[in-house]
Amino acid sequence: MKSLKLISSAIVMLICFVSMAQEKTITGTVTDENATAIPGVNVYIQKTKKSTATDFDGKYSIKAQTGDVLTFSFVGMNSQTVTVNNSNVINVVLKQSAQELQEVVYTGYGISKTKKRAAKQSLQILGGTVSGLQISSNHQNAPVLTTNSAESVSPKKEPLYIVDGMPIKADQMAKINPTDINDVKVLKEESAVALYGSRALNGALIITTKNELFKNLSEKEIDKKLNIIRNPSESNQENYDTFTENAFESPKTAPLSTFSIDVDNASYTNIRRFLNSGQKVPKDAVRVEEMVNFFKYNYPQPKGEHPFSINTELSDSPWNDQNKILKIGLQGKDIPMNNLPASNLVFLIDVSGSMEAANKLPLLKKSMKILVNELRPIDKAAIVVYAGAAGVVLEPTSGADKKTIIKALDKLQAGGSTAGGEGIELAYKIATENFIKNGNNRVILATDGDFNVGSSSNSDMEKLIEEKRKTGVFLTCLGYGMGNYKDSKMEILADKGNGNYAYIDNIQEANRFLGKEFKGSMFAIAKDVKIQIEFNPNQVQAYRLIGYENRKLRPEDFKNDAIDAGELGSNHTVTALYEIIPTGVKSDYLKILADELKYTKTETGTNHYNNELATIKFRYKKPDGDKSIEMVQVINNKAVSLSKASDDLKFSSAVAWFGLKLRDSKLIAYKSSEEIADLAKQGMSFDKEGYKAEFIRLIESANLD
Repeated sequence: MKSLKLISSAIVMLICFVSMAQEKTITGTVTDENATAIPGVNVYIQKTKKSTATDFDGKYSIKAQTGDVLTFSFVGMNSQTVTVNNSNVINVVLKQSAQELQEVVYTGYGISKTKKRAAKQSLQILGGTVSGLQISSNHQNAPVLTTNSAESVSPKKEPLYIVDGMPIKADQMAKINPTDINDVKVLKEESAVALYGSRALNGALIITTKNELFKNLSEKEIDKKLNIIRNPSESNQENYDTFTENAFESPKTAPLSTFSIDVDNASYTNIRRFLNSGQKVPKDAVRVEEMVNFFKYNYPQPKGEHPFSINTELSDSPWNDQNKILKIGLQGKDIPMNNLPASNLVFLIDVSGSMEAANKLPLLKKSMKILVNELRPIDKAAIVVYAGAAGVVLEPTSGADKKTIIKALDKLQAGGSTAGGEGIELAYKIATENFIKNGNNRVILATDGDFNVGSSSNSDMEKLIEEKRKTGVFLTCLGYGMGNYKDSKMEILADKGNGNYAYIDNIQEANRFLGKEFKGSMFAIAKDVKIQIEFNPNQVQAYRLIGYENRKLRPEDFKNDAIDAGELGSNHTVTALYEIIPTGVKSDYLKILADELKYTKTETGTNHYNNELATIKFRYKKPDGDKSIEMVQVINNKAVSLSKASDDLKFSSAVAWFGLKLRDSKLIAYKSSEEIADLAKQGMSFDKEGYKAEFIRLIESANLD
């Protein structure tokens, strides 16, 4: 009997041992304290050193046993360890580290403090995003790291650099674009030598790029590709239209403010690209309205016959004492996908030589695949490409045949000059030949905007696209790349071609614009949407529209249906902000207003419309209509303090404030990044995708003060 009990106990212990030793798949998401997903976090099992890294959405997957200790580490964050229990899901929140560089390197990569220079080049790549890290050159042009503690490190003993399995030199490493990096790992001396021999005595830095750009390339081929990606001669070839910031105007001499709505958000993602790479943002790359309209706000759905709701709010200006901010928000009707019309899409893809870099054609192809996955059987897509000439790669194909469309995309390669005008002509020809009445007819142009053959000047592009607009075909512009990026052309095409415009800086942005926001990006529910506001001089001394400089219209354009304006997509939001100087307030900014004119002097009443701040009018056309429909709404003069304002007003004001700071506006008194970030934090709601949290991190890492 006793022996039977012993056998039973042994069996139980064996079962427990087997259960404990059995591997299982652990999954989860790593975020920061603002619930923003963190890509590239190193996740490893302490006893086995088996490791993985989080993807773009902060997700990871690793096989482990119950009782294993997982370590989560990332540069600039405190590491965290978690013991595997019965659960197969482990989500982790990493907190920002307040330690200095040598400790951050130790925590983030698990290497000794005496070997912190082994991670030097890694931090050079991450320099634009790591708080407290600055990179400069010494008198010998050798890179130097400077931390908050004023300690500098000059890389005399380099680690071994392995990129996509290929060893490269330090000067090659310095040319790699940070946006091309997918994963970074640092190996200690012992581990590195075991894998790579004596050449890794100083450790090894293991880099994986997003598209394995350097896999199986020779040293000369690597040099050639790096020169294409980051050719210093291209650094000043980006092109932006210059414009002057809107000034304050008097309602006595300029009673009407008229402008077209703008749903473009290319400026924000382009700015994000500059800030993430540690570069100075060109002043004219900053279009404040596009920054504000990148974000979604919690406006109510329309309830009546009109395709959008109107929402207004008045509060205090955060950057100028005694001034007010008026927010105007539009919310487009959310139409279920099944109720949207059939689509006739033509992908117009730039395959010229300038598109060879990884953040151009390779990223473009991945982006278009995201869009293809959204197509329904009733939709159809064609592909037109252009380089030295234009041609049809794929005739209109049903959205049910996704494999054929994706196969055609996979075959595209870059090379040649850029006949953009010819490509536009051919794409619109295909679109009009396959036009769907009452459908969604659209050309989707994907390029860096560097047209250099045929019709290529900005004025040529404007004339061409205005003519094509008459076909009833809409236009979406997708911008890619850096160095020779032509923002000015892309903006003109979108503004003049019944279109919208996005800058795709990474695959996450492609997934947002072409996937998650597919309906709003690709299906217009109202076109030629114009806003005209008349301010009450009894309440308003002066006003100015924040942003929209290139969207302003003449007062007489408001009722002229021949004048083009912006489009509103399904479930899209549009936000506009005015800064107001109330009557009776003394302001330095009033000095810039013209003296009161003798013959156009307007007498201000004492009892007329005292409760009204302004009257606002909207005009729009149905997507297939030619005649405008008008809406009118009175804006009450009742204001709330900024502390009691809606989250939407707080956050949109913070975004505008940051944009004005980037433009070095002379019309804002306060410019503290800390105050801007604090206001954004107060308004950070309705952020399930984490974009608002990311914006706050951009402010805090920009080091603009």
